[in-house]
Amino acid sequence: MTEESNTTSSIPSNVHVSKHPILSHKITILRSSSTTPAAFRSVLRELTFHLGYEATSTLTTKPIPITVPVGHDHMEYTGSALMEKVSLVPILRSGLGMVDSMLELMPNAAVHHIGMYRKDMMPVQYYNRLPRKCESDVAYILDPIIATSNTVMSVIGILKKWGVGKIHVIAVIASEEGITSIATTHPDVQLTVGTIDEELTTDGIVLPGIGDAGDRLFGTPLIENEEELMHPSKRRKSSADMTMTMPPAKK
Repeated sequence: MTEESNTTSSIPSNVHVSKHPILSHKITILRSSSTTPAAFRSVLRELTFHLGYEATSTLTTKPIPITVPVGHDHMEYTGSALMEKVSLVPILRSGLGMVDSMLELMPNAAVHHIGMYRKDMMPVQYYNRLPRKCESDVAYILDPIIATSNTVMSVIGILKKWGVGKIHVIAVIASEEGITSIATTHPDVQLTVGTIDEELTTDGIVLPGIGDAGDRLFGTPLIENEEELMHPSKRRKSSADMTMTMPPAKK
């Protein structure tokens, strides 16, 4: 399936899907199995910057007086400054790859991390650095890919309980089922995505998707043998290792 095959007729009104050809090109690079972790990080930053640029178009400004240099003198001018206090909420760990680009757009934004992992298809929170008091006007949830949407909706619930007035989700790829679920359950939440993938497996995997974004972002290998997570001194020794470590037989 190509990026262009996505249909937009059923997209909810609170969802914006970017149509920029450069983003389509970059998303293809992000998908590719041959993309290295370094290139994956770089492309994700670029995609986030452009998606963030589109997502922040609804922010408002207030007039501020400044002076502008004109030759050896200065002239007065009324410029603009953002009115809202903004928070960035990356979902650990893959959301970390989207933070720097958003901070380039909004250097004064606060960053509050929320860590979630999935158990039996449901999200479990393991980390939360939201301050006790909410002083933000708008929060941008950052997650490269939305599958079932359970994780994102859990974070939306956390932020609403925290008391933030507006919530905006930014993702590179979302499943059609996941994006529809968020948009209908939370019609007051805005979503900006790079593209929509139609297929979602029973295991909650988006196809074609981008694979495990966290592993690809940080270059961490898939651990099939849990014993590999243990210190070498605690691992069970194989028969080959035992043979190598046995003292030579006495003659």
